[in-house]
Amino acid sequence: MENPPNTALTRRNLFIVGAASATAVAAHSAAAAEAGASAHGAPPLRDEAVMSVRMTVNGQMRTLALDTRTTLLDALREQLQLTGTKKGCDHGQCGACTVIVDGRRINSCLTLAVMHEGAQVTTIEGLGNPQKLHALQAAFVKHDGYQCGYCTPGQICSAVGVLDEIKAGIPSHVSADLTARPLLSADEIRERMSGNICRCGAYSNILDAITEVAESNGGAA
Repeated sequence: MENPPNTALTRRNLFIVGAASATAVAAHSAAAAEAGASAHGAPPLRDEAVMSVRMTVNGQMRTLALDTRTTLLDALREQLQLTGTKKGCDHGQCGACTVIVDGRRINSCLTLAVMHEGAQVTTIEGLGNPQKLHALQAAFVKHDGYQCGYCTPGQICSAVGVLDEIKAGIPSHVSADLTARPLLSADEIRERMSGNICRCGAYSNILDAITEVAESNGGAA
């Protein structure tokens, strides 16, 4: 009588067999899912999704084909080459990326570009240019409201939003009476600008620049 074949499995061979089986099952499941999607008219599975987004940037209609994970900051800098808007912390903590969207200042690093279909976006480039500076840009130059200048675009865009908020009567954390129109005070401006960090420490000059524009324009930018 012949000896039965040796059917003993080593620990190593057992792992190899298990891994091969798992891989085969996963590949079959992925193929089945893709086939099912195609049968129902859905696009095949992809590693990334691209969407077309239309928005008005600095007065010009732009259409972008973007990965849905693209932030507004990266869309402005990488797709439209509007590099005036700076990437600082990329966590919404420094304010260097502040832009104005539909009349409100936001941190562009914290929002996806695809969320702003049809929006009106204004960056530092849209506020003014060297030939015709925005009032706040001119005031920052006059009062030396910057040193390295990295945070300055975000500071100026945020200041535009701050003065519009005060003019609209929107209260802040230092507003004593939430039903009264906010006072144009140093404390009010400091509180509203607290999300914009200047690592060079030019805060007193920034405050002077914003105050001058606010007083000359009756509280608006």
